[in-house]
Amino acid sequence: MAEITVVAELTAAVWKIEAAPGTRVAEGDTLVILESMKMEIPVMAPADGMVLAVLVAEGDQIEEGQAVATLVA
Repeated sequence: MAEITVVAELTAAVWKIEAAPGTRVAEGDTLVILESMKMEIPVMAPADGMVLAVLVAEGDQIEEGQAVATLVA
């Protein structure tokens, strides 16, 4: 099984976590929703798999390139 690290594409606040560890996801499913400049930006699963860990919490300020979750495909 391949482990995939999902990263944020921008500096933002974590607005909502949509997928908990153990959740099976399909490519394109929303894992986390970020908020930046009053816009909601979804962070989506890059492949089918299972969420291994969510590495952020709602309300966290995160940086561009920061890991937000890991998946196993």
